[in-house]
Amino acid sequence: MEYRAAVITMSDKGSQGLREDTAGDAVVSILKENGWIVDYRTLILDDMDKIKAELIKCADELKVALTVTTGGTGFSVRDVTPEATLAVIDREVRGIPEAMRAESMKITPMGMLSRAAAGLRGQTLIVNLPGSKKAAGECLQVVIKPIKHGVDVLRGESRDCAQMYLNHDGK
Repeated sequence: MEYRAAVITMSDKGSQGLREDTAGDAVVSILKENGWIVDYRTLILDDMDKIKAELIKCADELKVALTVTTGGTGFSVRDVTPEATLAVIDREVRGIPEAMRAESMKITPMGMLSRAAAGLRGQTLIVNLPGSKKAAGECLQVVIKPIKHGVDVLRGESRDCAQMYLNHDGK
């Protein structure tokens, strides 16, 4: 199966050319290292309607298996990525942000402040990551391997979970 992804960065300053998108760069790099083809990448304002439109485009038009967002998951009044995600998904996948927060809290207690969400829209998995390069990379590394299996199941290409777990552990 070909693993196709999209990366959307939410940043008011970045979309105005005032900040480089290092988090998006890190996400693209990790995806490629793990066998994903990044078909689409964009940088947009922290705006509910724009975010929803991009998420819908990636799932419904581009039909990528995975859409990863970076930015907009904090406490700022402009941080609306989780709300936009929840507005467009059919089903939540709570374990992904839970795993990311748990791992982040091993590094910093501030990890508990992430409001990231994840869910399914049609045959696309949408995952929110933090906006910093370091945090986005750390969080994606935690979930990237299980995500591939989840996408296989979503797209009807599933393998036996128990066998995959045993192979992953090398036993």
